[in-house]
Amino acid sequence: MITRRSLLACTSLLVAGSAAGACTRPAAVPALPVPGAAPRLIDDVSERTFRFFWETTNPANGLAPDRWPSAGFCSIAAVGFALTAYPIGVERGWVSHQAAAQRTLTTLRFFWNAPQGPGARGTTGHKGFFYHFLDMEQGLRFGRTELSSVDTCLLLGGILFAAEFFDGTAAAEREIRDLAKKIYNRVDWRWMQARAPLVSMGWHPESGFIPSDWKGYNEAMLVYVLGMGAPDPARRLSRDAWKAWTATYPHSWRGEGQGRHLAFGPHFGHQYSHVWIDFRGVRDATMRAEGFDYFENSRRATYAQRDYAIGNPEGWKGYAADIWGLTACDGPLGGTHQLNGKPRQFRTYSARGPLGLPDEFDDGTLAPTAALGSIAFAPEIVIPCAQAMHARYGRRLYGKYGFLDSFNPTLAGAGLKVEKGVVDPELGWFNDEYLGIDQGPILAMIANYQDDLVWKHMRKSPAIRDGLLRAGFSGDRLIR
Repeated sequence: MITRRSLLACTSLLVAGSAAGACTRPAAVPALPVPGAAPRLIDDVSERTFRFFWETTNPANGLAPDRWPSAGFCSIAAVGFALTAYPIGVERGWVSHQAAAQRTLTTLRFFWNAPQGPGARGTTGHKGFFYHFLDMEQGLRFGRTELSSVDTCLLLGGILFAAEFFDGTAAAEREIRDLAKKIYNRVDWRWMQARAPLVSMGWHPESGFIPSDWKGYNEAMLVYVLGMGAPDPARRLSRDAWKAWTATYPHSWRGEGQGRHLAFGPHFGHQYSHVWIDFRGVRDATMRAEGFDYFENSRRATYAQRDYAIGNPEGWKGYAADIWGLTACDGPLGGTHQLNGKPRQFRTYSARGPLGLPDEFDDGTLAPTAALGSIAFAPEIVIPCAQAMHARYGRRLYGKYGFLDSFNPTLAGAGLKVEKGVVDPELGWFNDEYLGIDQGPILAMIANYQDDLVWKHMRKSPAIRDGLLRAGFSGDRLIR
């Protein structure tokens, strides 16, 4: 089974270097503008994306599908984004507080009571971690999927947000907080350190730990922050875990001057941890030395994505200053094919990122989530991108639940037989599915852009606060 993680594990050694046409960018990134009223399109995207989670999740157990409409199995990461979506729906008036609380409670009851153990079958997790994919009805391990450290943390992000948002005295909300605490406290973080102090990407009951660890820089900041924020010293990650995570940063620096940043090609690496952690104004030892925070790092990386599309070193159709965004997503087909007399490599589901960056790959396939999930970092370039995608490609790209997962304008008139989706002879290839892990950052980061909705609650989370402090972060809002 191909997942974004199995693909990235193959290239986990982040080799410094450059490629022709790779991510050169202006020396300075403009100052972050003051948020203004979002265009109507952004509100519409937000509501449609919320309805993806509300309407496709199994109401009997709270499990969210990995993708829709081919909802074959649950992604625990998508559940984390669904749990994040429900309070947003409450605040925006799209669902009642009571209905959201009940759906959340159903979900947390499932994950607390689901069977844990070392067996290959009949379980949902082990040592407090959960399998990446679960059966949508029974909630047991799907196929031979891995016990995933990062996807467990994306689930926990939603669980901990629910605990902060549902702070009322009603019995359901008290139970939500109690279950959230129990689920988080049960995780044995040290067990996942097969090669301490780093954290393994995962474990299989058939073969043991995955032979790859989380090393910076990518989406796994959340893994280390949550692991270090755990209350039980016997299970908590020690402080040297963060030092080990950042030790590989020298391989990831790209750019110069005000464009210098820790780079990771697939843009979800600059988004996922930021959904729940507000990194503005707090810095660890690395960022204190560099003079900027991880929020600014993601802002610079977002500009680098746009600049790569402007440069368009591979000459793909559609790339422009207002059409950009490479990340992990579905693609039209796999293999090498002749296109205009030139061999071109394509992939189906794959991590994608600008050439010259860690985990680089570019086959002309763009994903709206790469831009929209960065709206809080750089709204002045993300909003025009969303508007341009909607205006130029909306009749194929925009539907019931907002932007479909991905598209490739180069395939217009190319005569290639695609493996999924549809080819419009004028506009190119368009995916026919929505992916939960791509929908989630869109909704959550729009909410953070508009009114800090997720961030303002998560700033109160002991898990986040304690994890940041133990990792050596400092800043005014972390002062006790």
